[in-house]
Amino acid sequence: MSGVALRELTKSFGAVQAVRGIDVSIETGETVALLGPNGAGKSTTLDMVLGLLRPDAGTVSVLDLPPADAVARGSVGAMLQTGSLVRDLTVRELLAQMASLYPHPLDVDETIALTGIGEISDRRTQKLSGGQTQRVRFALALVTNAELLVLDEPTVAMDVESRHAFWTTMRDIASRGKTILFATHYLEEADAYADRVVLMAQGRVVADGPPTEIKAMVGSRTIRATLPDVPLERLERLPGVAHAERRGEAVVLRCSDSDRAVRALLARHPEVRDLEIGGAGLEEAFLQLTAARA
Repeated sequence: MSGVALRELTKSFGAVQAVRGIDVSIETGETVALLGPNGAGKSTTLDMVLGLLRPDAGTVSVLDLPPADAVARGSVGAMLQTGSLVRDLTVRELLAQMASLYPHPLDVDETIALTGIGEISDRRTQKLSGGQTQRVRFALALVTNAELLVLDEPTVAMDVESRHAFWTTMRDIASRGKTILFATHYLEEADAYADRVVLMAQGRVVADGPPTEIKAMVGSRTIRATLPDVPLERLERLPGVAHAERRGEAVVLRCSDSDRAVRALLARHPEVRDLEIGGAGLEEAFLQLTAARA
């Protein structure tokens, strides 16, 4: 059984082409991050995976079924950006109501424990803060015990502690063989928790692979070192250095050839210390790869 298969998928809203012929396959058990700037087509793609939108062309298969059939079978759980919680129910009552709609739900108490919402489980939904509401939305997706979880910006409005707890729980869920597809603006989340990153820009897929592979596509490396009182102009003239920045006594050198750059740096400035060499981060890869399609 495949998880999600998108073939030549397109969707327009009037003159705006939101999704332009994308091809993506997600295997069962994978955790895949969908990244891209605003307007890249991420939410539109997720809505078509969930059967909330019909594509203009192309096909969507979810667990080897049309999206509507997979949803009707109870195989898909979702956490969306939009929509409010049903009012005048406690969190526990709302979870129980959601669980009753699915063939093999998680136990409500287990779900409450997994998502860390015990302190608000007896509170009415209209009395929740934004971050608490987001955590309840996550619990509602989780209680379904669905084979596929689709999460659109799941940690928006969560504080740092809640975001950490969320991803701790997601690791547990992924280890049970669930397929997870999530869109996020937090690039460090995709880097740390996704098996694969699908990077979109202007409705197209511009990169698809493990985070390490996406970062390697940029090809640049960075040298960080403590080196006070040396003008940036002098550092930028070093062989292999494309750009230099100063951060207090430290310098950051972005390199086209880090091997040449570090040899030249050590030869001309032997007083340099705390030397670090690193590859491009996911943020840098994101900016360069999406800018290329602008």
